[in-house]
Amino acid sequence: MTIAILTPSQNPYSETFIQAHKQYLRGKICYYYGTGEGIRLEGVGGLVGQWKRLYFKGIAKLFKKPSGYVRDSMLRTSFKQQGVDVVLVEYGTHAHNLRGVLASLGLPVVVHFHGYDASRQDVIARCDAYREVFQLASKVIAVSRVMEITLLKLGCPKAKLVYNVYGPQPEFTTIEPSFTHRQFIAIGRFTDKKAPYYTLLAFKAVLEQHPDARLLMAGDGDLLNTCKNLAQYLGLQSQVEFLGIIRPEVYRSLLSRSLAFVQHSITAASGDMEGTPLAVLEASAAGLPVVSTYHAGIPDVVVHNETGLLSDEHDVKAMTQNMLRLLDDVDYAQQLGRAGQERVNRFFTLERHIGVLQNLLEEVAD
Repeated sequence: MTIAILTPSQNPYSETFIQAHKQYLRGKICYYYGTGEGIRLEGVGGLVGQWKRLYFKGIAKLFKKPSGYVRDSMLRTSFKQQGVDVVLVEYGTHAHNLRGVLASLGLPVVVHFHGYDASRQDVIARCDAYREVFQLASKVIAVSRVMEITLLKLGCPKAKLVYNVYGPQPEFTTIEPSFTHRQFIAIGRFTDKKAPYYTLLAFKAVLEQHPDARLLMAGDGDLLNTCKNLAQYLGLQSQVEFLGIIRPEVYRSLLSRSLAFVQHSITAASGDMEGTPLAVLEASAAGLPVVSTYHAGIPDVVVHNETGLLSDEHDVKAMTQNMLRLLDDVDYAQQLGRAGQERVNRFFTLERHIGVLQNLLEEVAD
């Protein structure tokens, strides 16, 4: 089976779940990335040769073809050359942008939603609530129970909808946290829906009782400088470290030396929400308790008082108390971490996630 995976950009550092699809799905994988006439096939480059591209451009100009004709013609040609059997489109927005060519291919299409594409109000409106996407898709994948409900409300046929949360890379399950460092770790993009400023405010209050605690924050994003300024204003320069973008092996090393993973996810003013944050799954797989919020797919994974500690969105005081509970009782932190690791190993492995996706692609390709 030849699987075409389509994404709007190539291997973004924060989208390791897409890299897992490329790496572990069985069959011939053709990875198409980019938008418009800039779409490329990894390992090949342009979809067609220079003369074929000029030919399509000439036809478009001569016969006044609609916008997207050249892109669609190149994609169809490449799919035929590669012998594509089934198409996996990452993000509902990408499927909407390619809906015309996808509908014309005569191939089964699986559309994988991930987060903002199923929650941001302006995005949903621009994509006409995915009406045409739901019609052309053979199957639609949601990565959280909240997203599943949202897509049903938007009109996705229940028979097409599949719940399939991500799984962490197996390397995370081999971590043995020492619980000897009084530090919290947060990793993720500095965006509105992750509300890193709330994590900083909660940690500031933690320091009143545990001045020796530390907070590591890794990632990049629009709010990074704002958070750096806030940390300076709050006088946290010596207790908070901003690490920037870090490699997975560095993250795993930091997890092994941390007390807990922290992230105060919220629903942004735009409606933007998480799917199920992979970093939460990775931290639980590593045996660390998760301190987070009742948001999107997080409570699907983290059970309050059993595998981590959750608070309501925007409740900074409750997040502070949850962080203090772990600092005050390291044995309790270890207990939560072990339970979280067991839960991930039982319900949220990468092997399970890929298996569900593989079976789905094979089913619609038959």
